[in-house]
Amino acid sequence: MNALAQARVPAVAAVDCARLGRLAIVSLHAELACAPKPGLVTPFDRGSHTDMDAGSFLRSLFALRHYFRNVAQAGADDAPFSVLRDHGIAAEAAMLRATGGINTHRGAIFSLGLLVAAAATCRREHSGRITAEAVCMAVQRWAPALAVAPLDPDSPGQRARAQHGIAGVREQAIAGYPLLRGIGVPVLRDALAAGLPREAALCHTLMHLLAHTDDLNLLHRGGAQGLAWARAQAARFIADGGAFAPQWRSRLQQLGDAFVARRLSPGGSADLLACSWFLLQQERA
Repeated sequence: MNALAQARVPAVAAVDCARLGRLAIVSLHAELACAPKPGLVTPFDRGSHTDMDAGSFLRSLFALRHYFRNVAQAGADDAPFSVLRDHGIAAEAAMLRATGGINTHRGAIFSLGLLVAAAATCRREHSGRITAEAVCMAVQRWAPALAVAPLDPDSPGQRARAQHGIAGVREQAIAGYPLLRGIGVPVLRDALAAGLPREAALCHTLMHLLAHTDDLNLLHRGGAQGLAWARAQAARFIADGGAFAPQWRSRLQQLGDAFVARRLSPGGSADLLACSWFLLQQERA
């Protein structure tokens, strides 16, 4: 190849995979630290869970610290979905070892892992600021493989999905995460721009996501009635001003008591919240 031909080959940008991996862990920690969150684990309580607490989540985060860097590298290398899947399977095994068999981050391993890989792929191909929306849409490059990837029919989420005929997070990924593009990211971005502190903005965004998400965790724990009840409570909280209302914190604490009484935990919405925070933070990376 002569010098002129070499000059026509587009350069592949260097990608800081370690930084993207750190941002993913920081985003999961931000979701954990956010309180109050109805039915979910926080540093102050277990929510609706008897088998896990904040310590379980922290042990899981430590076990996952290499996973997100690895999937970022896979994205930077333009690897096929099979490579991402192998990393995810290994990460899930590491999580279960760290937590004694407790599923703390299976949903985040999938969604946040895909988004980290997509963020790296975007940086490989483009210079300058990479928008949250561009990262979501970049996940679609793996859509054909996602559509045929095997699912565990015995997992609680997949049993609920099959029983109720509800689309799950895989369908979100194939579509480029419309819930993140249409709700999670813009609501969080606007809340921060309006001056809400980080914790309030995260709680506000969580309730918006909860109001619009067919959360398989809620379906598994409460059936269709539990999901409908939880979404209605979130919609009412938003209609009353959300985290912009003066008494929002006490309102969420009271709502949390009602979630615990019903054993409801919107874990799928929490995963999307962590993804929303990552997507905003990676815009500055």
